[in-house]
Amino acid sequence: MADLFGADEPVKGRSAAPLADRLRPKTLAEVVGQEHLTGEDGALTRLIRSGSLGSMVFWGPPGTGKTTVARLLAGETKLAFEQISAIFSGVADLKKVFEAAKLRRQNGRQTLLFVDEIHRFNRAQQDGFLPVMEDGTIVLVGATTENPSFELNAALLSRARVLVFHTLGEESLEKLLSRAEEVEGMPLPLDEEARAVLLRMADGDGRAALTLAEEIWRAAKPGEVFDAEALQHIVQRRAPIYDKGQDGHYNLISALHKSVRGSDPDAALYYLARMLDAGENPLYLGRRLVRMATEDIGLADPQALVIANAAKDAYDYLGSPEGELALAEATVYLATAPKSNAVYTAFKAAARAAKEHGSLLPPKHILNAPTKLMKEEDYAAGYLYDHDQPEAFSGQDYFPEKMGRRTFYDPPERGFEREIRKRLDYWAKIRRERGGS
Repeated sequence: MADLFGADEPVKGRSAAPLADRLRPKTLAEVVGQEHLTGEDGALTRLIRSGSLGSMVFWGPPGTGKTTVARLLAGETKLAFEQISAIFSGVADLKKVFEAAKLRRQNGRQTLLFVDEIHRFNRAQQDGFLPVMEDGTIVLVGATTENPSFELNAALLSRARVLVFHTLGEESLEKLLSRAEEVEGMPLPLDEEARAVLLRMADGDGRAALTLAEEIWRAAKPGEVFDAEALQHIVQRRAPIYDKGQDGHYNLISALHKSVRGSDPDAALYYLARMLDAGENPLYLGRRLVRMATEDIGLADPQALVIANAAKDAYDYLGSPEGELALAEATVYLATAPKSNAVYTAFKAAARAAKEHGSLLPPKHILNAPTKLMKEEDYAAGYLYDHDQPEAFSGQDYFPEKMGRRTFYDPPERGFEREIRKRLDYWAKIRRERGGS
């Protein structure tokens, strides 16, 4: 994540300043690891060449250089640079920044406002940026580790371009370590295996890699070289079995999900154990089990969702390692439960229909009539109260008249949904007998 740290003049010997600060690039061209943004044909490079810099949202993991790039942008475009954090700033702070930016604008200089953790601002606070973005008082550069589509207002996103910062790969992290060795004037006291472990420990975060490197240099005695075991003892950190931010994470969660879907509890337990051993957040796994219960089991076994949710809550209550057994229990239950994606498929079909027919009103007979005018317009006229009908079923049509009846939910002859299908078939028979569609 920190491939953005670039070159600096080598400095022999140790310095009080952290490595990350000493390796901070002075131009966009020196940024490493975000070439799709800062390279010769990168998106930011092209924007600077065009002479027009609009508002942007930088989306990426911590340590990928979002703050550094924002500062460099201000320098290369001659904009005044202001930085605030949504964690520590409120409405009063924003007003002060906006007022200062307006004064600069009157003097002919625009302000680049960098907002770290912008997703921490609530919706109303996010709306506060819109006027000063629209009138050109500020160029907003927001940074977030969360998906902007979910965390930021649509109005703000429509006025800003989202640029993605990538996690650093091992090659990029290796470049960063090599540069650190050049600056320190000495090699890292690690053997080949330990160096590879260090790269995995950094988990794609360049700043973390530099911090670990500094710890190693401080701990090493003259001439001492650490192996992988000694490294982990010194820094008191275990190397992840996979990178939680990259393909390993998604490969294993996919394997877990498909093992559950494929009714293989042994394989599912294996992948659950691997992810827990790798340091995956157990509550994330709990949430994924809840998702599996709703997507792949559904009403074939209504208890699946109850048990998955209870396992998540049990882990939240017990913590590790006791709570991990609850996740394992839920995993086995889900893997051995009857499977059905009928509700999942039905909801997707209903969502498509809702988009297609979203402007249609429900039929008047199922609308309430709390006012005299609505009664005169025949609201609620002809509605049959199901509990007053034979078998508590009226068989009326509840879809908009112009849409007609639709069938979205088609339960299979498996598990509890076999009983649901019997009910639906019975009600359909009554509806036909009473002249319904």
